[in-house]
Amino acid sequence: MSVLHIVNKSPFDRNSLDSCLRLARPGSAILLIEDGIYAVRDNSAAADRMRQALENHPVYALQPDLQARGVGEENMLDGITLVDYDGFVKLTTEYDKLQSWL
Repeated sequence: MSVLHIVNKSPFDRNSLDSCLRLARPGSAILLIEDGIYAVRDNSAAADRMRQALENHPVYALQPDLQARGVGEENMLDGITLVDYDGFVKLTTEYDKLQSWL
């Protein structure tokens, strides 16, 4: 069963991302939205965890949320796929289940 894990909390405020990464199974994907997008920054404390996640899961980030928070694509880790709102909706149809990490 494939799962789309949706993380909306900053990795610096809550442990939602760590819980997600620990429990995500092969075949699942991770979508970072709202403050969760801070995990995409190449020079952040979450960068090593995200690099590891990219080895096992597709990782997506909601582009409008990056723009709203002033995170430029040039500061992102390689391998993260940006999606717009239509892409977000499409992802929700491609996976069997959705898991939101609060």
